Amino acid sequence: MPAIGFGTLIPDAAETKIATRSALEAGFRHLDCAERYRNEEQVGEAIRDSLQNRSFAREDLFVTTKLWNSNHRPERVRPAFDASRARLQVDCIDLYLIHTPFAFQPGDNQDPRDAGGNIIYDKGVTLKDTWRAMESLVEPGKLKAIGLSDIGLEQLREVFESASIRPAVVQVESHPYLPQTELLDFCTKNGIIMLAFAPLGHGMKPGVLEDPVITGIARRVNQTPAQVLLAWAVQRGTAVLTTPKTPERARENLNISALPADAIAEINAIKTRQQFNLVTGTGIPGFIAKGN
Repeated sequence: MPAIGFGTLIPDAAETKIATRSALEAGFRHLDCAERYRNEEQVGEAIRDSLQNRSFAREDLFVTTKLWNSNHRPERVRPAFDASRARLQVDCIDLYLIHTPFAFQPGDNQDPRDAGGNIIYDKGVTLKDTWRAMESLVEPGKLKAIGLSDIGLEQLREVFESASIRPAVVQVESHPYLPQTELLDFCTKNGIIMLAFAPLGHGMKPGVLEDPVITGIARRVNQTPAQVLLAWAVQRGTAVLTTPKTPERARENLNISALPADAIAEINAIKTRQQFNLVTGTGIPGFIAKGN
């Protein structure tokens, strides 16, 4: 899996296709998708166009997508997986993640709510049930690896200890304000890749891109704050996802250089702590508008 991936959480369908093609042209080879983003078809069109133009071979591309909360029932897992493959126009998915550890009411409504506007959870299925169904999908030519997303350390331990196929990747929010050090240590010890989303703080202001430590290092090493944050993430052993929407930003995000040890130490010493996406508490994604 490439260390720097392109996240496809883009609300506008037309913009999704354009941005994905630009990212592929710039050199991104990992696409992170999800059925919940409702744009797998546009990502698939960008993949198809790039392959037809012989920009790269399919084996050079790493495709990740995710099972949504309303499909946690074991009998719904394979149909959801096959539907994602069809929308993405690929025979094989490289990595399939459980999007969050929360099961919602099963059905086609991705955001099921009661009369009071509260999410309707599914109490009839456990995370272990869903993981066993995920394990059954792993098959040469169809699915290479499975993992988890938006999960805490204790939930990860439970799945890890009972799994026949252990998680290959855990995707979580991570940046200097939310370093997830304990989770990263567990992943490193057990051969799991920690994949960081929102490594630039998802554009939140004020945020990590404006942090004086980051901007000071950027000036010192002649890099942009975004490049500093991505380099820090890669050097500490995580993979990262970023969503540049222009060719210039895509090239910038891929053009990172190793930071000196003193810069890494300065970033590690940042005391601010902030989580931008509260999905880990409810299963409701903070970066996707309600009902979308």
